[in-house]
Amino acid sequence: MSFLRLMRCCLLVGVIYGIGAECQELTIQTEAGQPTVLTRANIEALPHARITVGPPNAEIAYEGVSVGALMEKAGVTFGESLRGKRLSSCLLVDAADGYRVIFALPEIDSAFTNKQVLLVFLRDGKPLDAKEGPYRIIVPDEKRMARWVRQVTALRIVSLP
Repeated sequence: MSFLRLMRCCLLVGVIYGIGAECQELTIQTEAGQPTVLTRANIEALPHARITVGPPNAEIAYEGVSVGALMEKAGVTFGESLRGKRLSSCLLVDAADGYRVIFALPEIDSAFTNKQVLLVFLRDGKPLDAKEGPYRIIVPDEKRMARWVRQVTALRIVSLP
């Protein structure tokens, strides 16, 4: 292999891995519009949750972190500060394909509910594939999976008038 061809291969590999690393980032925007970019390492450093979903003979194990914990890492406060006008704020989840869903902030605050809203990154112990990941929202207690968002790119707090 010629030196020039070897350099082209190395450059291509670098571009591919660079794109992959970039796609592992998640942007979180607070109520004030302040963006925080979390890397995969930042996300994996948070306390993990593991859930199993599906019928008994075809169960799938997902692992990830609480969306509430992610929001707190970005500076969003919950608990006693979630009252009054803030109760009309929502979490908007954006996916790579343009799909979007919302959650009322109390739905992700453990002071209001026991409902789990998770950002998962592992399925049966392996990273999510390109169709699902790198991140996916899972809400195990919901009867319909309409808010189980694949390819999550951003979480944004939006205020309703």
